[in-house]
Formats: sequence, C-alpha cells, structure tokens
Amino acid sequence: MAEGAQRNFWGRCFGTNASRGPLDTIGVTTASNAPKGTHRMQLKTILNRVEKHKSFVYGSIQFCGKGTDLAIEVSVRPRQNSRPICSGCGRPGPQYDRLKPRRFEFVPLWAIAVFFVYRMRRVDCRRCGIKVEQVPWGDGQCHLTKTYRWFLAAWAKRLSWQEVADAFHTSWQSVFRSVRHAVTWGVVNRSWGTVTAIGIDEIAWQKGHKYLTLVYQIDEGCKRLLWIGRERTEDSLRGFFHLLPGEVRKGIRFVCSDMWKPYLKVIAEQANNAIHVLDRFHLMVHFNKALDEIRAEEARQLKRDGYEPVLKHSRWCLLKRPANLTAKQVVKMAELMKYNLRSVRAHLLREEFQRFWEYTSAGWAGRFLDEWCTRTMRSRLEPMKRVARMLRAHRTLILNWFRARGTMSSGIVEGFNNKAKLTTKKAYGFRTYEAIEIALYHQLGKLPEPIFTHKFW
Repeated sequence: MAEGAQRNFWGRCFGTNASRGPLDTIGVTTASNAPKGTHRMQLKTILNRVEKHKSFVYGSIQFCGKGTDLAIEVSVRPRQNSRPICSGCGRPGPQYDRLKPRRFEFVPLWAIAVFFVYRMRRVDCRRCGIKVEQVPWGDGQCHLTKTYRWFLAAWAKRLSWQEVADAFHTSWQSVFRSVRHAVTWGVVNRSWGTVTAIGIDEIAWQKGHKYLTLVYQIDEGCKRLLWIGRERTEDSLRGFFHLLPGEVRKGIRFVCSDMWKPYLKVIAEQANNAIHVLDRFHLMVHFNKALDEIRAEEARQLKRDGYEPVLKHSRWCLLKRPANLTAKQVVKMAELMKYNLRSVRAHLLREEFQRFWEYTSAGWAGRFLDEWCTRTMRSRLEPMKRVARMLRAHRTLILNWFRARGTMSSGIVEGFNNKAKLTTKKAYGFRTYEAIEIALYHQLGKLPEPIFTHKFW
C-alpha cells in the first residue's frame, strides 16, 4: 500500500484524514446515545476516561512509523501553573528545567503500539536538590507505563513469559520486569490476615539437588503461597517464622510437613503450640520405597540362583492398591500369591497398614500402630523394619493426623507443589533464583492489585 493511501486508510479507520499531519481527532464514531446524527468519540476522550492523571493533559496525537512498526504517539503536557512533584521526597517544588522528550509505552490499541511522549521536568527541591519529577503513569527509568506493566503481568499468569512477549511484540525482559513490579507491589501491600493452618514442603527447581522451601496457607477459606526460602535448611525455614508478625504466629493451630529433620526441629521450636501433622502422602512413600527395594533385591537373588523370574514385570502389581490394578495385573498378582516371596509379604504388610487411616480415634489408631510395628520387626524384612522404626520415632506426630482430621488436608500441599512444578516447566526452567521466586509468588501468592479506573485485561 502506498504511503498516501495508507494515511487515508488509517484516517478512515479513526474517523479523520491521516494525510493532514497531526491526528488531534483520532477517534471512533458511534451512534449510541447520540441525540442527532453520529457522535465522534476522540481518542483523547477515551484516554481521559480510562487513564486520566491529575495535573496532566493529553495534547496532540499522531501516527509514527510505517507498516508493522506503525505506532500512535500521544503527547502529554502539564497543566498550566501546576508544580512538579519531587521523585525523592514526593513534595511539590519549583521547576528547574525540562529534559528531552521521553516515550512511555502504553497498552496497544488494535495491535498498534501506543506511546505517551512527555518532556520530564526537573525539580529544584529544597530537601533533595535537583531531581527529576515524579509522574503518575510511570516510575524510575522504565519505558513502560504502570498500566501496561500490569497488563503484561496479568497475561503472564495465563501464558509463559516468552509467549506474552511474542503476542504483544515486546521483549522477555519487559515481561519479566512487569511481573516483578506486580509481585513487589503485591508482597508489600498484602495482608497476613488470620492464618490458622500452614503446609511446608520443598521442591527441586534445578539439577544438582537445588531445592526451595515453600510455605502455604491451607485454611478452608484461603489457600495461597506465603513464603519461599532458598534451600531446605533450618535457617531457610526459620526465616519464615521470623518474618511472621507475633499475633499471626500465635494464631497458627495446625502445621503439615514431611519428616525432613530440619523442618521438624524448626517447627517444634517456632510453632510449639500448633498441632504438627505429618503428611500421609510422604509416609506412604517410605512404604513404597521399602517394598521396591525388597522386590529388586529378591529378583536379583532369584536370577542368581537360577529360579524362574516370577517377579519380572511385577513392580506396579506390588506398588498399586488392589482396587487400582488392571485385569492383567490382577492375574499377575494372583500368580505371585502362590509363592512364599519376601516381596509378597512386604506388600501384605503395607496393605495391612492402610487400615491405620480408617480409625477415627487417636487412641485406637496408636494401639494398631504399635501392634503393626511389633509384627513388622519380626518379619526379617530389613527395609520394612526401617519403616517400623521410623514410625515409632515419629509416633506422636503421626497420631496428630487423627487430632486434625477434617480440619486440614495434606493433599492441598501436593496440589500446590504440582502447580509450582508446572510454573517452572512453562519456562523450561529458570536460570536465577530471583526469576523462580517472582514466578511462584505471581502464580500462587494471590497477591493484591491496586484499584484501577479501567482494567484492560
């Protein structure tokens, strides 16, 4: 399309002739609520409705660029006799001078980039000296307006950061800075409220055993990520409790975690009035590891002794619950039951322990636990005996599951962990701790947002 024809085309789209220079009357035409004929709604009118700033007015509007680089530039000027605000102390002061025009990118209009163009004033502040003024649509040296940053951050919850950058023709760094801005504002302005139940767990976020400690609020009416700590040490978890206000810490009634020793020690020290519940999922993981160890060792022993490899393809038959077996696995399991195998005995011990979760009284459950541990210690299955010793060592914490039953669920923690892992997979891993911390807070923190005159997302 020739340049002149292109100007006429955009002129018809916006209700003006683009070949006449500055487009002060860029707008759309609507017949609704118009008493006579049509009503021309100028772009200035729209901006004053959705993005109005005190002490500033919108001036001339014009196109710049060509083709795919087409953009709209909206000049902004201060109101007459208005005084600039010092960016250091936030107080008005006399104007010192004005800088060169600066462009701030705004939310795109019909896939056309929109820029605010403004000559920043410098303030002769009595407290701070010569400072660049503070403007309501931007801050610092960022070339994105605050509204556009919140716009990109909102889309970054739905798509990966690179997909957002590609969709809105910006850079990954711009999306990252936008999300960081949203998270920083949200963390500073969030309210702790009443926290009665928390879940503590860790996830691996990089190769080489690099972990994050995650603390979630798992109350009935509020489930969110509260805190992220580097590594899974005592100091990292202790940092969370030091961050908590005193009244919030005293209000915690239930804590759910796995049996990682640094966590157990810090929880006993910092939340000794709360009921500490060991996660049922992590307990059963120890059973499955012990059963798998016995099966692998016995399969190797049968092969060395020249016996028929009856344990071949039997791993999931033994690890699955009977109700979840496929028809083929049911047949395989029936075949295994004909032999006096250590793997089968370990499987039966694990299935017998499942009755433990069916009790409603902590007293009766404790009696069953003691009897099960006694029988297991006589089984001559060393991996299962290690599980029994572990259960005895944590008997009190395990029985807390019954004291807190119906109040909290450890499955919520696993659900959050799956979402956290999905967040890292969407970016195919994060190279820096800052990036993964910001991404997790953004997705799982339920952080507040400022009140907007108009939301573009």
